[in-house]
Amino acid sequence: MKIYQRHPWSLTVDEAIKIQEALKDEVITEDKLKEPVQYVAGVDMGFEENGTISRAAVAVLSFPDLQLQETSLARRPTSFPYIPGFLSFREIPALLDALEKIKITPDLILCDGQGIAHPRRFGIACHLGLMIDIPTIGVAKSLLVGKHEDLPDTKGSWQPLIHKKETIGAVLRTRPGVKPVYVSSGYRVSLPTAIDYTLRCTTKYRLPETTRIADKLASSK
Repeated sequence: MKIYQRHPWSLTVDEAIKIQEALKDEVITEDKLKEPVQYVAGVDMGFEENGTISRAAVAVLSFPDLQLQETSLARRPTSFPYIPGFLSFREIPALLDALEKIKITPDLILCDGQGIAHPRRFGIACHLGLMIDIPTIGVAKSLLVGKHEDLPDTKGSWQPLIHKKETIGAVLRTRPGVKPVYVSSGYRVSLPTAIDYTLRCTTKYRLPETTRIADKLASSK
């Protein structure tokens, strides 16, 4: 997998903001996927030793049958603090290490975090997609910015997520009776396509299988 290192990772918050502002204009929110999609991947993070060690997990599944094909794990010292809005600077270095280990290059990656549903429109899914030039979707478990209307309690229902009069994503019900997820374009994927693939990767759980498996890998001992 080709990785495009665009900047150093040991940064101050002010330096990180400048990078987000500089790179956000390179984010593509139109569909530029390789069709047909044959492999989808999930990436997620865990932390060890009181947060000093980052543990990154990648799970690659066949699509559309969602059978696990390959996994990888990578650990490295954590080099950026936990600050909302700057998740990518904390997590991507270890994720790149884990992605370098996989033999199957996914056609699409679902990230446990935001895409453009971010104060500066540059969440972890955007950042990672730019680094590896692979289509990405942000599928976050919690709201970072934006407001939305009430959501029906039926699988597949969704409402636009609005911030500063701009649609930045969707709040999506993936399972009745549980909290929704927050879907947004990451890189080379439109919002309608992001919603579609999130649902197609979701079976009987709240999270897509890609993210769910990666989350278990990242958090297991």
